[in-house]
Amino acid sequence: MSSGKSSIVLFHGVTMSAAAWEDVVPCLTDHHDVIAPTALGHRGGPAVREHPVKVRDIVDAAERMLDERGIAKAHLAGNSLGGWMAIELALRGRALSVCALSPAGFWDGGGHGQTDAVRKLRRMGTLVQLSRPVQPVVLRSAVVRRLALRDIACRADRLTPAQAMTAAADLIGCTVTEDVLDTREQIASVPELPCPITLAWSEKDAILPPAVNGRIAQERFPQARFEILPGVGHVPMIDDPKLVAATILATTGAVPTVTGVPSASPDADR
Repeated sequence: MSSGKSSIVLFHGVTMSAAAWEDVVPCLTDHHDVIAPTALGHRGGPAVREHPVKVRDIVDAAERMLDERGIAKAHLAGNSLGGWMAIELALRGRALSVCALSPAGFWDGGGHGQTDAVRKLRRMGTLVQLSRPVQPVVLRSAVVRRLALRDIACRADRLTPAQAMTAAADLIGCTVTEDVLDTREQIASVPELPCPITLAWSEKDAILPPAVNGRIAQERFPQARFEILPGVGHVPMIDDPKLVAATILATTGAVPTVTGVPSASPDADR
């Protein structure tokens, strides 16, 4: 039986899972029916049949999920790879609105805006793999959690030890990490937006900095609303889930726009 609410689908970043949205979902449920799937090739998501996997394959799997649920269009939100997925689905006509949080895919063919991100993500993956035997002990420390996830969050100490362990298990269990990190795909410019799109960039993003990737995004999607989310890192759901929820709800029209710094320059943190 329908609740009468519009659906919103939340897409997580590479190496993560639906668990990335755990603290955001309760802030959205009064306004929307919330769906938070785990992406193709990620721990708990649909299995991969063959490699290499392209981003378009992950988007195809997400679109099949919408079809299976009988959802023609929904509000879409995503972080990093998930933001890219939301934009691609919008270009296929499947979105009522999109809130893309530091979306991946905004780089050039020469690797500008991608190379440093890949290096940092690979470094984090290596550290998580090497520390696997001691994680149940060391991740009890808030200081360790903050240091271990410093490339993707400013306040990873606010995660519980169990949440940090889930994030580590998700990273280790992702089977498409190298496929996604090696991709030469990117988001191209479009003549007009298919729906309202908010590009909400994390002010302290160390993976896809607003001064680099945010600027490319603005150049390619000048019609989109651009915001800087203050004081948060690449995965803002870790640092400030309420800010993330408010930003998403402002995009869907469920609440007034009250977050971020609308139309701020990506150079603002320089």
